[in-house]
Amino acid sequence: MTSPSLELERKLLERYDRVICLDEVGRGSLAGPVAVGAAVISAATASAIPKGLRDSKQIIESKRDDIAELSKAWVQNNVGFASSDFIESDGISRALAKAAVAAFEPLLSGKTIILLDGSQNWLKGIDIEVVMQVKADRDCAGVSAAALIAKVSRDQLMREYHMEYPLYGWASNKGYASESHIQAIQSLGATRHHRHSWLTKILAEGQALF
Repeated sequence: MTSPSLELERKLLERYDRVICLDEVGRGSLAGPVAVGAAVISAATASAIPKGLRDSKQIIESKRDDIAELSKAWVQNNVGFASSDFIESDGISRALAKAAVAAFEPLLSGKTIILLDGSQNWLKGIDIEVVMQVKADRDCAGVSAAALIAKVSRDQLMREYHMEYPLYGWASNKGYASESHIQAIQSLGATRHHRHSWLTKILAEGQALF
């Protein structure tokens, strides 16, 4: 497994007071919100990385909560959300931007740059410099922390939604397109937490089955 470092964040700190690292969770989910995690790397935190921190997809679920708590103690952090209703009305790109602004605005202070995972800048239009880095969630410890904190927060929300709609299996699939989730949508229909416009093909196939 690849362990992240602070190499890029430290380089950015040569020119900025703080680096706000961002990553999203839930972009491809069929249900629930999209979440964006923010983690601040500054001179005060650009040191020891929490043990076990890495790309959240490489951390087994039973250890995520503990490592997320270590990450929260290490950096200033926040999570922003955009609901499935907002995704439906405004689209996923604007939803990502809305969640990101909600995440990073409370953390702004001094000369700041945003480090964004990926190659697509879905933060166009904000008055803050943004640098993008492919695989930053794997290679940059600040982004790894942001992603993990966002994932744990969103997963908890999906478990709460599961209590309301237990037949969709959100406690385990977290709203993503697992086989059992697709079958539940086809047999039971969509809920208020689903992204309805994303389900057209699934629902059409379900109607053909019955």
